[in-house]
Amino acid sequence: MTESNSNALRAERLKKLESLEQQGHAPYPARYKRSHNAQQLQDDYESHTESEQFQSLDAVSVCGRITALRRMGGASFLDLRDGSGRIQLYAEKETLGDQYELLIEHLDIGDFLGAEGKLFRTKRGELSIDIRSFQFLSKSLLPLPEKWHGLKDTEVRYRQRYLDLISNEETREAFRTRTKIVTAMRKFLDGQGFLEVETPVLQPIYGGAAARPFVTHHNKLDTELYLRISDELYLKRLIIGGFERVYEIGTDFRNEGLSTKHNPEFTMMECYQAYADYADMMELTENMVAFIAQEALGTTTIEFQGHEIDLTPPWPRKTLREAILEQSGIDFMKHPTTEEIEKAIKDAGLKVTPQKTWGKWVDELLSEFVEPNLISPTFLTDYPVELSPFAKKRVDDPNITERFEVFAAGFEFGNAYSELNDPLDQRERFESEARMQRQGNEETNPIDEDYLTAMEHGMPPTGGLGIGVDRLTILLTDRPSIRDVILFPTLRPIKSGTQPADPK
Repeated sequence: MTESNSNALRAERLKKLESLEQQGHAPYPARYKRSHNAQQLQDDYESHTESEQFQSLDAVSVCGRITALRRMGGASFLDLRDGSGRIQLYAEKETLGDQYELLIEHLDIGDFLGAEGKLFRTKRGELSIDIRSFQFLSKSLLPLPEKWHGLKDTEVRYRQRYLDLISNEETREAFRTRTKIVTAMRKFLDGQGFLEVETPVLQPIYGGAAARPFVTHHNKLDTELYLRISDELYLKRLIIGGFERVYEIGTDFRNEGLSTKHNPEFTMMECYQAYADYADMMELTENMVAFIAQEALGTTTIEFQGHEIDLTPPWPRKTLREAILEQSGIDFMKHPTTEEIEKAIKDAGLKVTPQKTWGKWVDELLSEFVEPNLISPTFLTDYPVELSPFAKKRVDDPNITERFEVFAAGFEFGNAYSELNDPLDQRERFESEARMQRQGNEETNPIDEDYLTAMEHGMPPTGGLGIGVDRLTILLTDRPSIRDVILFPTLRPIKSGTQPADPK
């Protein structure tokens, strides 16, 4: 629909709005009392089989958005949709009198309407309401887009999510499922004795992940603050304080690019358990995800982009070293410097994006050659120290940490450690990160003296786990992009006269 057509339709609807007001009808009332929603009527009267003579079953009142209008001489059929589903309305001139013309002349697709009447079944057996009275609840001034039913335009769907929700049942169902996933996650963790807590979103020092933060300024305190990139360091302060099992489900923020797997604002679940290690967190992870799938979907076998994936525990375990060697032919432990691993990769003829550090070369090998092939849920374990600033070193190899990432459907959705609880080792890791930051690596952790002070009071052995709620939702709802599971994803701004293509 062109802008001029849209403006003309808006002007026409404004005239209808003015006409309603002149005739004493309030087009935007404060309330409407209904007796049933659409699904309740379908459920309550599913078994009723009345004659074809429109014999009434009951008197009801409903309200919702009008999504279709079919005129048939002195009568009209309307589709009314509310949050539960659809119900058909029947408006007849003989019954409504002058009010019939007022309704039909002023009603547009997209308007909200309240209607009271008698239930009956049409000749085709469809449950309907014979309207005896009605009330305009909200006059829609802008029309729904052309071909709004089954809206496919991704630009419109993401930028105007409300139109996507109006037109696509599968979108509404995906977000209902997301809510079920979060509810099931809480249910599982609560059942395991974890305490849900809240930690600061605005932090004086960011940390807990390799990411650049968003910076803001507190006027009264005249100080810079950061939107958190992780909940980790505050949750571990609570472990130090004596809470032995804690978790938080909340929003984190990372000043990074956009992709099908990345949004600057995203939801994480982080949990920490005293006297546990990364093996315990693997067991917790696979049991929790299987529980969530069963609760939200009713099954632990899912479909994702043509793949059947079984989430039933136990899941395979494989070391990062083994996985990269199998898929790329590179044994990164035999090339311990940045120069050596870069040369080995080039000698092998592998095409990868150039990296600045040894750890980033290893991570690139993982993301390029291993991750896309991990379709069934899999734990990759034992990551190098350079990639794991908060993970405990293995006793048998100080170059490797007790860390895992969990993958499925070709992407990572979880990360866990045996948490580093040695404050002296942690200080050395912070200082190493600070040196890298001075060398131009912005995705490092600054030294957090308050956290180190907390650690020096004693932190028990602890297992920690982070699960990306958005990515888990992608997996369980069979969605190709993170923007399909975030109601209002971050998008490029629209410049005047242009419609930019967002990254795929």
